[in-house]
Amino acid sequence: MQRLGLIAGNGKFPFLVLDAARAQGYEVVVAAIKEEAFPEIESRGAAAVHWLSLGELSKLIETFQREGVHRAIMAGQVKHKQIFSSIRPDWRLAKLLLSLATRNTDALLGAVAKVLGDEGITLENSTWLLEPLLVKPGVLTKRAPSEQERKNIEYGRTVARHLAQHDIGQTVVVAESACVAIEAMEGTDATIERAGQIMRSLHGEASTLSRDLTVVKIAKPNQDMRFDVPVVGVKTIEVMQAAGATCLALDAGKCLLLDGEKVLDAANAAAIAVVADSDCRTE
Repeated sequence: MQRLGLIAGNGKFPFLVLDAARAQGYEVVVAAIKEEAFPEIESRGAAAVHWLSLGELSKLIETFQREGVHRAIMAGQVKHKQIFSSIRPDWRLAKLLLSLATRNTDALLGAVAKVLGDEGITLENSTWLLEPLLVKPGVLTKRAPSEQERKNIEYGRTVARHLAQHDIGQTVVVAESACVAIEAMEGTDATIERAGQIMRSLHGEASTLSRDLTVVKIAKPNQDMRFDVPVVGVKTIEVMQAAGATCLALDAGKCLLLDGEKVLDAANAAAIAVVADSDCRTE
């Protein structure tokens, strides 16, 4: 039986990969990141689970080599601020960090993937086993975006694509074609929450902006599907509803619905429009 390595961060993503891999006959060896992975990963039928700290690159390589792993998947969030603040690098990772011209996640994870490849461990696309969960193009909910929401999407995509070129973030929150919040190291949910707080504070005063928010979440140009793939779950919809967001725009084929149809059921229940594009234009 073939062995597959799983580098597990937080959230449901690693569990989905583990279940899909086992269903396809793989023995899965999990390298669970201590600072991020959920302890429940221990009870999901993996052949082995090894707990590693975020900076232990040498231990990761040695573990996979000892377990006979030659292919691996990286799945689950590792908070950007963890990568650049909490990390305690071993000698191999410290050397790699010193070699980076740009200190962003793309540069770091791309370099890690190269080191793994040099050691005989190929990093596969994180969506490889989860193709059915990739967002399809079109309007995905019962309600289509309104005319104003479409304008918000068009403007938000323009802003988001400029940001994504610099690996700043994947999410922009817009109200009446005005940018309310952009994602940096805090993550999508925190960005949406901050946008809701800003709008509530504005509406404590006289404001010309509609309180309804549109969330635009895109993939990076030339998105590396091996890591940092945009994901949306039921929690995203719940955070949007609490923040007063009424529309969500995604990139078709490059964003995962972690909870499958439950995401769209939640959106329909909250009257949130969800639309996905396969190019730079709105539907």
